Amino acid sequence: MGVDAITVEMGSLHLSNPTVLASGVHGSSLDKVLAALKFGAGAAVTKSIGPIPREGYPEPTLVEVEGGWVNAAGLPNPGAEKFSEQLAQVRGKGLPIVVSIFGGDSEEFARVVDALDGEDFRAYELNLSCPHVAGVGTEVGHYPEEVSRVTKAVKRRTRKPVFAKLSPNTERLVEVAKAAVEAGADGLTAINTVRAFPIDIETGSRALSNGFGGLSGGAIRPVALRCVYELRGALDVPIMGCGGVATWEDAVQFFLAGADAVQVGTSTIRKLDRFNEINLGILAYLERKGLHRLGDLVGAAHRGGLRGGTG
Repeated sequence: MGVDAITVEMGSLHLSNPTVLASGVHGSSLDKVLAALKFGAGAAVTKSIGPIPREGYPEPTLVEVEGGWVNAAGLPNPGAEKFSEQLAQVRGKGLPIVVSIFGGDSEEFARVVDALDGEDFRAYELNLSCPHVAGVGTEVGHYPEEVSRVTKAVKRRTRKPVFAKLSPNTERLVEVAKAAVEAGADGLTAINTVRAFPIDIETGSRALSNGFGGLSGGAIRPVALRCVYELRGALDVPIMGCGGVATWEDAVQFFLAGADAVQVGTSTIRKLDRFNEINLGILAYLERKGLHRLGDLVGAAHRGGLRGGTG
């Protein structure tokens, strides 16, 4: 079976395969983004970039827990102007880079786009869902009206595809997603991390300097699958599933739930070169099931499962 069986078309965003490096795992430089592409990722999302430089929180910002990690880095980034200089290094290469951006309101999002849009990358991902930074993230992404304003402001300033990254920490998930799509979002990313609070039993206090953080990794996969399934049942737009993808089996679950592509994040902390093996596993699965293309999997759980039995 040829690799063209796993190409992905999400509106105007074309990917050679459905695996994407998730935002926020490897810092704000482009080095790991470019490394992920060399290791077979169909695209890679940068660390979230805001309108001005931000140092983030002091250490500790990351703690391992059963089934994953909890992080609260505080959105450290060099700011949009400085990051545009980094992007200039890849100008003209046509690499499948997606830039994650954040802001406290629609005007701040717009400022980031104004600073970055002339550079050579494929799409934006709107970080509407960081669970641990006051003034951005969930304060924006839990309110459909604000999500609509942000999405419209970004779409007015770019012709690049725009994906809205959604929070699982709200009962208004579908309502927020609809607001983004109606405002012009080209697709959705589901989900960001789950709000969490790890405790250090030796100190008897918070394990992270910020206290609250975002849980990622395999522990949140069922939550992410539920969100993707709900979104696919309500909306006919491209969806990138994100949350606990480490193997091809994990990826297949997301496709069956309705995702067109998957983002791989926490599992790359220890093994960045896992994209090729996930893609090979997907190809082998399609062949074993007698399926000709990835699209035959997408949303199958909504249709009563795969035709042809268990294979």
